Amino acid sequence: MSSCQRVARPLLQSIHQHSLLLQTSTTFTRSFSSTPARHDEGTPPPDTTTTSATSPSPPPPPPSSSINQLEAAAAEATKLRMQERLLDPNTTTAHWAERKLMRTGTPPVGSRRRRAAIRSSQNVPFEQLPYQCFQEARKILQQDRQEKLEALAKELAKIKRIEETPADQLPGGQRKKDLRLQSLRKYVEELKILVDINDPIVKRRFEDGLGDMNKPIYRHLAEQKWRGLPYRVITQRIEQLHIVPDVLPKFDPVADVQLHFRRKKVEPGEILNSRVSEVSPRLKVQVFNAGKRLVSVAVVDLDVPNAETDSFDRRCHYLAANIPIGPDQPSLPLGKVDKETQLAVPWLPAFSQMGAPYHRLVVFVLEQKDGATLDIAKLRELYSARDGFSLKSFQDKFPLKAVGVNIFRTIWDENTAGVMERAGVPGADIQFKFKRVYSLKGPQKARGWEAKRSKPKYKSLWKYSKRIHGMNRRR
Repeated sequence: MSSCQRVARPLLQSIHQHSLLLQTSTTFTRSFSSTPARHDEGTPPPDTTTTSATSPSPPPPPPSSSINQLEAAAAEATKLRMQERLLDPNTTTAHWAERKLMRTGTPPVGSRRRRAAIRSSQNVPFEQLPYQCFQEARKILQQDRQEKLEALAKELAKIKRIEETPADQLPGGQRKKDLRLQSLRKYVEELKILVDINDPIVKRRFEDGLGDMNKPIYRHLAEQKWRGLPYRVITQRIEQLHIVPDVLPKFDPVADVQLHFRRKKVEPGEILNSRVSEVSPRLKVQVFNAGKRLVSVAVVDLDVPNAETDSFDRRCHYLAANIPIGPDQPSLPLGKVDKETQLAVPWLPAFSQMGAPYHRLVVFVLEQKDGATLDIAKLRELYSARDGFSLKSFQDKFPLKAVGVNIFRTIWDENTAGVMERAGVPGADIQFKFKRVYSLKGPQKARGWEAKRSKPKYKSLWKYSKRIHGMNRRR
């Protein structure tokens, strides 16, 4: 075979295969065609007069505009069904859908991998998973739960018996009776937690964010989770930024306080842009003990420069009281409190003047002891001036106890001047500069190799000391 034939052979094979494919497709189309045969294929043409007389005429086809409208409606319905499926918090895996659900207040359930597994599975209930080891372990856990329930019933019966017994019939009198009841009630709360601590369904509901915070087991799991990394981070920021002792002589948080500005969650100690902190934030205060309570919220700037005294003062940026919260009611938007009965000092945007160091703004949540209600008129009279606010003095004057804190910082940026102008705060044109501090020591006598050889005797060596820092080049 010549070289020309070897080159042309693949081309001929391709052309041959293409022609066979065209013949096959043509035959396939004709075999399933519903059109009548052509007149030149040997079939006599039908009698149009007879056919029209014996059979009714076919209905006219619908107009093309109606077909287009139906197709558009069907496509729109399909798109809506797909969007509803993607916006399901139990099965969504799209990033945009997760962000949209977070904005609407219904966050996705669990991890993305778990939601993908649920969407592709047969939706078997969690407690009916067909795994023998899993079911055998659940039987053991059910037996342990039953033992805990029996012990809980015994303790409750013991408490009821002691409550019904008069104090004079018990050793130690009323004082001993109260201590005994307090100890038993504490043990009962521990048993309520131990009853469900190993239940996989309880843990699954907690991980999905569906736990009822009115129940002791879910409060216990939430506190365990918070005592991990979040607690260590906030205590580290308290120590690093010297919140203790600058604000309070000692403080240990017992409630989780999360800070949100414009749908942005603020990490403790984060430096925020002035535009972000211009509006009042939203707090999420999660407490871990049962019952409703009233709290006060104070936002304090700890680094207000005072040029006259060459020091730093404090300023109150927000103060509110008599705000109800609970384990199942953690949301606390500062901009939606009652202006008549709760708001004492309205929100002032955080700002820092040019040249000043960063300002530390602390958000303290203080629990009002025994549910006492504070007098808002008195708070306005004491703290409406904002300047010179002392959180320790505020805590000592009223029945308050600090339970939680969060921190953010602010510096001068390109938006600070506009924020100060809109808030009516003067001083945007002031710039702070560091004053140079001169040494009080007198001139020191030259020492070392250069001083020893600075005499004319060593003039030949001066050229080697020209580039030494601090040496006078003019001899």
